[in-house]
Parts: sequence; structure tokens; C-alpha cells
Amino acid sequence: MTSSAATGSSAYQRFLAARDTLLKYREDYAAACANFQWPEFQHFNWALDWFDAIAQGPRRDQIALWVMYEQGGEERLTFAELSERSSRIANFFRSLGVRRGDRIMLMLGNVPQLWESILAAMKLGAVVVPTTTLVTQDDISDRILRGNVRHIITTADFASKFDNVTALSRVTVGGSIPGWRSFHEGYAFPAAFTADGDTKASDPLQLYFTSGTTSKPKVVLHTHASYPAGHLSTMYWIGLQPGDVHCNLSSPGWAKHAWSCVFAPWNAEATVFAYNQARFNAAGLLNALVRAGVTTFCAPPTVWRMLAQEDLSAYKVKFRELVSAGEPLNPEVIERIRDAWGITIRDGYGQTETTAQLGNSPGQSLKLGSVGRPLPGYKLVLLDIDDQEVEEGELCIRLNPAPLALMPGYQDDRGNVQRLTGPIYRTGDVMSRDADDYFTFVGRADDVFKASDYRISPFELESALVEHPDVVECAVVPSPDPIRTAIPKAFVILRSGVEPSRDLALSIFQHIRKALAPYKRIRRIEFADLPKTISGKIRRVQLRKAEALHVESGQRVQMEYREEDFPELR
Repeated sequence: MTSSAATGSSAYQRFLAARDTLLKYREDYAAACANFQWPEFQHFNWALDWFDAIAQGPRRDQIALWVMYEQGGEERLTFAELSERSSRIANFFRSLGVRRGDRIMLMLGNVPQLWESILAAMKLGAVVVPTTTLVTQDDISDRILRGNVRHIITTADFASKFDNVTALSRVTVGGSIPGWRSFHEGYAFPAAFTADGDTKASDPLQLYFTSGTTSKPKVVLHTHASYPAGHLSTMYWIGLQPGDVHCNLSSPGWAKHAWSCVFAPWNAEATVFAYNQARFNAAGLLNALVRAGVTTFCAPPTVWRMLAQEDLSAYKVKFRELVSAGEPLNPEVIERIRDAWGITIRDGYGQTETTAQLGNSPGQSLKLGSVGRPLPGYKLVLLDIDDQEVEEGELCIRLNPAPLALMPGYQDDRGNVQRLTGPIYRTGDVMSRDADDYFTFVGRADDVFKASDYRISPFELESALVEHPDVVECAVVPSPDPIRTAIPKAFVILRSGVEPSRDLALSIFQHIRKALAPYKRIRRIEFADLPKTISGKIRRVQLRKAEALHVESGQRVQMEYREEDFPELR
């Protein structure tokens, strides 16, 4: 490693001071917001200036990464071991022609080589393009072209997806493939790494392709400061502390994996725990969390809903903090988890373009259904379409000054960064805010609709729907109506073992009548699968379009039940 990893470096000291402020005021929200300032860097390389510094300090022998496999076996690497291995891999990548600014497509599952590659690329000043293993060959071609990818790292199982791709170097993890170099060659390279120069904090670090719920994926660019240092806010929201064992359920390739499987836990000097499952199995996951002694756990709403179906009281967990992100979590699920474990799941909010912006932070009063208050370092405002401040409107970030954690801009198809300009950045999400500064998610700006001149939040209706014991997941969209403009229609997925029926539809309609005001009532129910992006987000835009076509055709779809079908409801 270079001398820049020394704990006396100015970059290290500035980062440490900002981090320690948040740890000091971990349960004092007002003091954290008042005292925290984003660290200011001209040069910063998180892998060298922070991670390698941890590897030289008192926590050098603490487990940094713990990967457990469902078929048996596990791998543990200390901070010192992971620092050394990533330096060897950095030297290996350099021998393959990887240079500062080169783009590396990284398509791996939760295996140690994933984290070694991230750290190695960062040390070199290369740019990582995290990619889920679920992408198609067309997706890969698009990302390589628009991301200007020159190097590829993947497993032998997925190497064939790159048969028609031109790259400067190709590296495979596991298995021998003609024309590919083996990742394991890198472990024989020298452990001493010397950077070819200082890394500017503004240099590009990661390119993310958004999940594209409404359009072609945008290319989000993050720098060596915006995500590594920016995720101090995420660390604060989760409530991470040095020595914690943290597990976050997120697939590599998506921003949330970087949030909570890389930067937030290692900012706190915590252990990252990953459980490798071929398919999600709630009991298997819970047993692994118990065996590992996980103290802080983050999962998306879909996983929490599945876990809530288990006998959670039978698992002797050691959780101190539970959080949820990705989409707002329904209050009834929070209550089920709290009844079982005595811990309240704390919701939070952020985007690929940012780190955690809003959150229910540790030790603070919670309002179920709220995504919390602005996290330290963020100045947030709700605006209408005329940029006037309102109590319900689009969530916006003030750019004067912009928070360190906000991306500098989107990369266009020519590789140029379209930098953010103007006084605000619009998130595209509609929120409401109460007198205590707690924000509540209303919906995507393009998901909120009007019915009989009332504004309808799909999320509010969906939250009421999943309170029905047989409903696991759902999506509400407008169904065109000649009188009301639109009426709410729900697409519903049922819990395992329950079959759609007229009686069940009646039961759901009766439940909705008790849970929602008349103008918010769901008037149509269709039992059907939900279209999702490869990151797991529901594509309501696809459901809206399909519903509009069905109404236009005048033909009734299969497995649809209408309120007027039931005389019992009159």
C-alpha cells in the first residue's frame, strides 16, 4: 500500500472526524444534524486512505468480510487479509492493462472476489460498472457500449454471455475458460501496492444503470467522494457501530449493495456478512443470521413480508438494529416483526443517485408509515411543479451547496457527464411532511393519479391491502373510467397455498371497505403476477398501460373481480 494509507494523512483525518461526529451523536438526531459536515477533499481514495488504514490499526484482525454458503462452508477475511489480497489483485489487474479511468464490468455474486475486485479497482483509480448476473446479452451489450467498458470480470458460468463482446481483458472466477485469465492468478502477485498518483475526489468511481421502471436505464456516475464518503449518512441511518456484524440483503450490481454491503458498514469498521443462497429461503436465512450473530440487518420490503410469514419467535437473533429500504415498508409488517422480536424496523429512503437521504435514525421517536427525517448533511424540500414549497410535493435536494453524496450527474451515450445545474435536484418521488419534519412517501410522481378529482397514492392503498392475511404483495394503478376519470385497481399476489376465488375477492373487498375511506376504495381486483425490473421494483407503468388497453378493448380479463359483481357489498 502507499503512504497515503497512513493514519496521519489529511484525507484520513477529515473522513475520520466526520465519521466520529456521527458515531458520537448516534442517538442525538438534532446534535448530529447541527454538528455534522461533509468532509472536504481535493484528493481521496477510500480503499487506500480509509480501508487500508483500518487494516493497519487496532481492528486489523477483526473480520471484515464473512461469506457463508447454504450448501456448507464459509470464508472469513480480516481487514488486514482483505487489504493485502485486494492489493495483490490490483497489481494483477494492472498487469492486464487496467489503467486509471478504465471501466471494469463486474458481474459476480456474493463471493469474496467481488469485494476484492471493488477495492482493487478503487486502488487503481479504475471505474467499476456493477452488473447483476440477471442481465441478458442485450443488456450487457448496451452497458458495455454506453459504459465504455474495457475489462470484464465474471464467473465461468456467465462467461458465455460475453462471447460477442470485445474487451481488453477478461477475467473469470472459478473454472478455466479459453481466452480468459483466472482471477486466482492474482493471488501470486506482490502484496505491496503503489498507486500511480493521487486520486482526485472528483474522479469517477462507479457507473450504475438505473433499473428503468419507466424508460431506458439512465447511467448514474458516482465519484471517489460521493459514494464512499457520502454513505456516512447511510451508516448513521442504519445505526452501525465499530465491531457490528451487518447483513444486508441486496444483489450485487445494484446501488443498495454498495450502500450496505461495502461503504456504510466499513465506514463504521463493522463486519460485512453475506449468506449465499441459490433461491431465497426464509428459514435458511434466519438460521444463518443466528449462527453469525448478526447485530444489524437490512432487507427490502419483499423480504420482510416473507419473513413475517415465519415463526420468528423461534429464532434467537441478536439484532440491535433492523432497517428497510428500496420501497416503503407497510406498517403492518413492521408491527409483526416488533411483536416477534421486540425491535421496530426503521424505514429509510434514498436513490441510486444519492445515499440515504431520509431515515428513522436510532433512538428517535418513530411514526409508522413515515420514512423519517432528513439525515445529516441533506437539505430537503417539497416543491410543486412551479418550484413553490408545499407540504406535499416532489422531494427535492437543494444544490447550493449540493450534498457530497449526490451524484455529479448522468452520463450520456457519448460518455459525457451531464452535470446537475440549477438550484434543485428533483427526485421524482412525491412525499408529504408533517409539523415534526417527518416525511411520508406518497408515490412516484408518475404513479399518483386522480379518481373523481381526488389524488390517490398507490402506496397508501397497497399498505391497506397487504393487511389482509392472504395478500403478500400488490400494486395499485388507475383503471380508466368514463365517469370518475379513473378508479383504483389492484393486482394481487397471494400467500403460498392460497388460491384465487370469488369468496377470497369478496373478503378482500370487505377488508378494504373497513380500511379505506370511500373515495379511496379499490374497485377492481385482479389476481396476477407483478411485472418487475431485474432489481425487483414493480413496473406500475407496464400495469397501467396493460389496464388501459384492456379497458379500451371492452374485454374483461381473466381472474378479475369487480366491486359491482358482489351484491353483498351494496
